[in-house]
Amino acid sequence: MRTLTSILILFVFLVACSGNKQLSQNESGTADISAEEKAIFEEKKPDTVRIANDSVEYEIIIIDNGFYSWLNSIAQPRGYYSQNYLENRNNIYVINWNQRVMNPGRYGDLYQMRIDYDAGTDYGYEVNYQLYNYFLYFQRKYNQRLGPFIPRIN
Repeated sequence: MRTLTSILILFVFLVACSGNKQLSQNESGTADISAEEKAIFEEKKPDTVRIANDSVEYEIIIIDNGFYSWLNSIAQPRGYYSQNYLENRNNIYVINWNQRVMNPGRYGDLYQMRIDYDAGTDYGYEVNYQLYNYFLYFQRKYNQRLGPFIPRIN
């Protein structure tokens, strides 16, 4: 069995741009952010989420304050998206993420570690669901765009 192990530890620091979010969707395409979601973004309690599929030996560890709370209270429930949808979006987001990792002079320290994600590998629904939702969370929290899509949760 081919071993595909990737450990992504994100020590995401509060950045000045996180305070400049638009709280309603407007011409520039920023997504709506509710008061509940904003409160989660401001959480200071350390949060660690392990995304893994042991059958393909794939693991991502996310350390980002508030992600676990956001996943369980704001994100769409499991089953809302098809696995195919999640895989397609994750592939786009991973490509853009990895390009930003390679260019810290332009994107700063938000993108610290490369994600080893192979579009030809079936990581299963749960890995794709959690990874996709982390990308949504990250984009919304830090006012980033990792693809052509507005990072909406509805």
